[in-house]
Amino acid sequence: MTSMASNVTAANESKPANGSGVSSKEVKKRLLVTASTFPRWMNDTEPKFIYDLCMQLKKYYDITALVPAAPNARAAERMEGITVRRFQYFPIRQLQTLAYPGAIVPRIKENKFRALLVPFFFISQYFATKRAMRDCDAVLVNWFVPQGVTQSFLRSKKPYVISGLGGDVTSLNRFPMHWFKQRAIDSASAITVVSSDLKNVLHSQYRHTDHIHVIPMGVDLTFFGPEHRDHALREKIGKPIVLFVARFVEKKGARYLFDAMQNVNAKLLVVGSGPEEEMLREKASQLNLDCDFLGPKNKDELKSLYATCDVFVAPSVIAADGDKDGLPVAILEAMASGAPIVASDIAGIGEAVFDGENGHLTKPKDAAGIRAAVLDVLADEERRERFSKRSVELAKRFDFVNIGEEYKHLIDESLRHRSR
Repeated sequence: MTSMASNVTAANESKPANGSGVSSKEVKKRLLVTASTFPRWMNDTEPKFIYDLCMQLKKYYDITALVPAAPNARAAERMEGITVRRFQYFPIRQLQTLAYPGAIVPRIKENKFRALLVPFFFISQYFATKRAMRDCDAVLVNWFVPQGVTQSFLRSKKPYVISGLGGDVTSLNRFPMHWFKQRAIDSASAITVVSSDLKNVLHSQYRHTDHIHVIPMGVDLTFFGPEHRDHALREKIGKPIVLFVARFVEKKGARYLFDAMQNVNAKLLVVGSGPEEEMLREKASQLNLDCDFLGPKNKDELKSLYATCDVFVAPSVIAADGDKDGLPVAILEAMASGAPIVASDIAGIGEAVFDGENGHLTKPKDAAGIRAAVLDVLADEERRERFSKRSVELAKRFDFVNIGEEYKHLIDESLRHRSR
């Protein structure tokens, strides 16, 4: 295995680079980051929030990301200074479809036969993580399930931090998964969640959760911004633009947005894919919506869509199995781009969207409420501009630079505590 410290600046350079605060004479600590959602290649349409966090953490550590394999993705590569290793979990490479595109639980719901891959996934992840830990000093574990559960069975003295991101906290809380998650909590050096709501969920259902750190999702403020507004697209469409960006799964609540958009004089742009796509296309046709399904988009494509829309809508709901959003990164990206937000008053969303300040919060599953909120934003240009400016201001609280520093402090503290 290539050493994760191979890219440390030459020892004869003495000044910290890029404001990292790490002298180039110092050998960076090696951080292993485990996750189940990660870009399969550059400019992929898969969510990049773990990748973006790695890009911030590489200022302080040598990063290796251990993630699931995917058809046509390389088993190992370097991506902008990050070592990426993709563990194989089934002999037939083209059948490794449990994690991409989308997320594991929706993939299984879409095709029940994928559940047969789960044991292979856990076993392969266990041994891949065990091998990777030989060359790391600490581990950042994203999602309680499956990464946190797997990590808890590795008998290692190296510290690890678990980050709960949403559905991994709010669902799968019955026996035996409750026991597995409690085991992961008990052996973790520290726990983070992306919202206070998720912190309360852990407090109410698990022991030893007195010292949970709330570190929200981050957004790259150097990448997203109102300056990416596509005036040509606006002229081509010729009417207000309402934007939805998410996986087509129950908890994202797209069906309620579609109901809300009936007879609204606006173009609905829908970005994403997933098991509900056929249902949503049929619904759009039945309701005679002026709606374009754009498919998945990468970050370069999204930044202009966010900046061009008149309102971004996130109609999240609590799914039947308890799954719900933490704080969707799409909301933060839209805010950084200057979009007014209409979103459900659910989970951690209220920690970024403030009713009457940068948009409106509505009750979950309330199509009439969503409709009224969207029309309110579209009806008043002055109000829309005020919401837009406030979105940009509020997005600064979620700057990935600051998020990276919070994680660094927590990881360093875990390393110091373990060394004692």
